[in-house]
Amino acid sequence: MREDYVRFLKEIANYIISNRCTIRECAKVFGLSKSTVHGYMHTKLKYEDIDLYDEVQAVLDYNFSVRHLRGGESTKNKYKKEVSLHNNKENNEHIIK
Repeated sequence: MREDYVRFLKEIANYIISNRCTIRECAKVFGLSKSTVHGYMHTKLKYEDIDLYDEVQAVLDYNFSVRHLRGGESTKNKYKKEVSLHNNKENNEHIIK
């Protein structure tokens, strides 16, 4: 059982490193909650493989440092989409009249 657990931790860690993904994206792939993935990567992995832990932390620290940029980009795209839908609706109303 213990070996399977360690293998699973390392599989998650390697996935994060190879894809440079966020905890949230990784959680979706493995069918876990983001809290579980966070706990595995921040607390449990440290005691199993410190080198792998350091690599994962480098990726997660980078993701943390740019999250405000990702959020801003998402908001920008959201409002751009809403404006586009609104403009299309107005154009269709002029055609119907």
